[in-house]
Amino acid sequence: MAHPLRIGVKHSGQDITIAELRDVWRVADEARFDHLWNFDHLAAIGDGGPDRPVFEGWTIQAAMAEATKHVRIGAMVTGNTYRHPVLLAKEAATVDHLSNGRLEFGIGAAWAEVEHEMYGFDGLDHRVGRLSEALQIIKSLWTQPKTSFEGRYYHLKDAVFNPKPVQKPHPPIWIGAGGDTTLRLVARHADVWNATMAEPDETRQMVEKLEAACAAIGRDPSEIRWSFQLRWNGESTDEVVEKCGAMGEIGFTEQVVYLFGPHPARSAEKLAQLLPELRRAQRIAR
Repeated sequence: MAHPLRIGVKHSGQDITIAELRDVWRVADEARFDHLWNFDHLAAIGDGGPDRPVFEGWTIQAAMAEATKHVRIGAMVTGNTYRHPVLLAKEAATVDHLSNGRLEFGIGAAWAEVEHEMYGFDGLDHRVGRLSEALQIIKSLWTQPKTSFEGRYYHLKDAVFNPKPVQKPHPPIWIGAGGDTTLRLVARHADVWNATMAEPDETRQMVEKLEAACAAIGRDPSEIRWSFQLRWNGESTDEVVEKCGAMGEIGFTEQVVYLFGPHPARSAEKLAQLLPELRRAQRIAR
């Protein structure tokens, strides 16, 4: 199954002001990027420690929905352990309505130990099992009149859920995954597999595991789109063209350039000027 090339831009929502974020969103919408992303952390990650400023991911997505008219929006990716799946499903449905059906629903098992330790979140030691149950619950809430669920971690009884999302049967589900167990969840539930910061050579083994997981449940692996992120400081455009081209040749049709460093709106504008070249350069092998 052939998938169209789509190119997105991301700013985490960390180490940035709201005014700067709005400038990035404006550029993404006006330049007609295919999608626009933030991340989902409650404390800062990376060098510099956790006490740097970072905005909450789903509140920001609601603002993105109101600030844009064309570009699709999402979080790459939501940490499942931060919210009960009913709350997450409701937040996602709300953003889908606010955006008139432009939500891309990104989710992963979560990984940041410092957040779980500081805030007392449970579940990091059972994160894949929790993600498995959460995906079942969320999809059922979005599509069924009522949901009952008796799992190890979550319990629902005749749960109603309205309104349903605008998109039918539900917003596209992007799952961030690299390990064996999470790739099995991708095979079962995902519309898009997100391989995060993977390099071309690193992805080949993951692709083989994903194809095996699809074969085990009788799913055509070509139904699943593949995505990756490229961190970019706004300097070398050759780096962007070469990396996106290399990943495109493998079959990664959902490509997200993750802006970091100073002057994010300036970097977004520079990337927007590069869009025609990126689209021309792609040779999708898959």
